[in-house]
Amino acid sequence: MRVGILNSGGDCPGLNAVIHGVVGAADKLGWEVVGFREGFEGVLAPGDYSILSPEDTFGILKLGGTILGSTNKGNFSIKGKSSDAAKIPTEVLDGARKTLDELDIGALIVVGGDGSLTIAQYLFEQGFPIIGVPKTIDNDLAATAMTFGFDSAVSCVVDAMDRLHTTAQSHRRVMVVETMGRHAGWIALWGGIAGGANVILLPEIDFSLKNVADCILQREKDGKRSTLVVVAEGAKLADGELVVKADSSGGEVRLGGIGEIVASELEQLTGQETRACTLGHLQRGGAPTSLDRILGARFGVKAVELAKNKDFGKMVSYQSYSVASVPITEAIHKLRRVEPDSEIVQTARSIGICLGDSPT
Repeated sequence: MRVGILNSGGDCPGLNAVIHGVVGAADKLGWEVVGFREGFEGVLAPGDYSILSPEDTFGILKLGGTILGSTNKGNFSIKGKSSDAAKIPTEVLDGARKTLDELDIGALIVVGGDGSLTIAQYLFEQGFPIIGVPKTIDNDLAATAMTFGFDSAVSCVVDAMDRLHTTAQSHRRVMVVETMGRHAGWIALWGGIAGGANVILLPEIDFSLKNVADCILQREKDGKRSTLVVVAEGAKLADGELVVKADSSGGEVRLGGIGEIVASELEQLTGQETRACTLGHLQRGGAPTSLDRILGARFGVKAVELAKNKDFGKMVSYQSYSVASVPITEAIHKLRRVEPDSEIVQTARSIGICLGDSPT
């Protein structure tokens, strides 16, 4: 049997670990693995692919990015709605089917986020032997408790904050750190708590700039030399409005710039020198953490097991410390967001972190 694998959407630490897991598990079964390059585009006739052996994946666990490349553009790109997947031209589907048939692919493993898995589900409905592997640094996919790449992104935030603490203390500054997180604030929340933030602003908890300013001024009265603010790119004001306007002209919603805006407003409200730092794609790059390497490899091995059982239309899922599977339909368009009254949010409040909905 031959198994195909592709990476679709944004890059993410741990993608190579998934490839490593798939190739290793398939080799044990005597199967070949076909790696398609540049996401779904690699499946189009005449096909852009290579046969992956264990020797080809030796040493890739520690590498960031993906040896297969990835894209969120091209013939299979959609705007994120299920109905948009149905707009994929028939000739594109026929071309992909022809490539898979000619290569004798018995299962196609799609590693991607919400949009990519939406395409994967549509292909499954069209008769393609699809298996999904969830991938997002935002950790916001439903039906899985954790996705690989998230821990690496959080580590990036923590490293940045460790560095910013020292310069903020030296100059009595307010530092605003902007993280990724359009709809869910997991990176900002985990990174903020672990990095010693004083203020964390999330998409799930509307905030007031006045409340944040009051918190900063109170810290000044208490003799604190600096304040660190972590803000997710999709954080909203108390009236529910985004701080920055979303740009969806390219299909995927793009945000960015909230850090600079919040820093400017806070400087005016507090009179304290304020600087902003946008981490951006630093959160996607670099070597994956040990946790993401292990989780990615486990996901890859489980995907091969699903292929062996011909359990198509399923997505690998991490729940209760075990890797299992769920229908892809349970994961797409169902975001797992931070619950405002959850235990981890209460932890943040209990250690004195301001979430912007009140001064302290």
